[in-house]
Amino acid sequence: MVILVLNCGSSSIKYQVIDMQDASSKLLAKGLVERIGLTEGDLTHKPVGKEKFELHRPIPDHTTGITLVMEALTHPEHGVIASLDEVKAVGHRVAHGGEFFPVSCLVDEEVKRKIASLCQIAPLHNPASLQGIEAIDQVLPGVPQVTVFDTSFHQTIPATNYMFALPYAYYEKYRVRKYGFHGTSHKYVARTGAALAGIDLADSKIVTCHIGNGGSVTAVLNGKSFDTSMGFSPLDGLVMGTRCGSVDASAITFIGAKEGMSFAELDTMMNKKSGVQGISGISSDMRDIDAAYHAGNERAILARDMYYSRIKKFIGSYAAEMGGLDLIVFTGGVGENSSEMRQWVCEGLEFMGVRFDAAQNEGVRGVDKIISTADSKVKVAVIATDEELMIATDTYNLVK
Repeated sequence: MVILVLNCGSSSIKYQVIDMQDASSKLLAKGLVERIGLTEGDLTHKPVGKEKFELHRPIPDHTTGITLVMEALTHPEHGVIASLDEVKAVGHRVAHGGEFFPVSCLVDEEVKRKIASLCQIAPLHNPASLQGIEAIDQVLPGVPQVTVFDTSFHQTIPATNYMFALPYAYYEKYRVRKYGFHGTSHKYVARTGAALAGIDLADSKIVTCHIGNGGSVTAVLNGKSFDTSMGFSPLDGLVMGTRCGSVDASAITFIGAKEGMSFAELDTMMNKKSGVQGISGISSDMRDIDAAYHAGNERAILARDMYYSRIKKFIGSYAAEMGGLDLIVFTGGVGENSSEMRQWVCEGLEFMGVRFDAAQNEGVRGVDKIISTADSKVKVAVIATDEELMIATDTYNLVK
């Protein structure tokens, strides 16, 4: 079954085309549409076994972008399918499912309505996902669509961990609570990491670390999300590229009063001007921070140490919450590629049973590998996340 996987952003569309079978999957193509709505848009199409194709032209909306993707997929030279009739289903990544969607589901009008109702608390992501769904309705009418939510995996978190100690009325009126994100990635790497380490997922205590420009840490107890670092929004938890992570709320109200900042300006400051960018004044990209760190830049050293330290804190707190630990998994752009980060975070965790193998860790980039010693009580693994495969798998299982 040929499945198109879409991840729609406000001005972009990431996509993969995967041929799914009961026991196997085959990537046919992947690509990216960028700069939607600007004067000049870009399409980069990468078919497996063929030359990359690029297109530069105005792309006014998501429907146009998806139409261009369909043309690329069926093109005689760089296409991977003979006709659009071969696409049997479309799977969408949707950032926020609130409390509505504990599992992935087939799209109908009620599902669209519920996704739209969550746009207020996910204004950057959910509207784009809806645009992608509606574009497929036009370009591939009648083809079944499936929504896979970043928040679904975290719907097993108990109330003691997802509630905030605010007046309960705000939960009743507005559903203000922890939702968590990166759920599709955490679910995938927990399963894959457990299999790699020879651990029974149904009887396990795992901490998964999805570390990138945005990042989160999740406690996975017996295969289910038990706690996670992101909260009501992706702002909470770790120090990130431009997000501040956990912070005393009174510090924010104090700054707002002193600077005469509106709620919107404070939100922008915390989400887009903080994190390692705000601390270092250099960049939100950890590669730039690493270079400045090794050059001796004091603020870059502070920023990177804070970024790494927060990851270690969450691993320790989640081990305490679960009453032990069997496996630590690193994934995401930084998690998969930074041997320095993995070593820094794991050093000092020997008291928990971690015996890190620096030689096995060195140079590991984007592969699945155990990086702890053979006799380590707590295993440590690097897993290359594959959210698109998880989305395609859920889509295949629902549609077939």
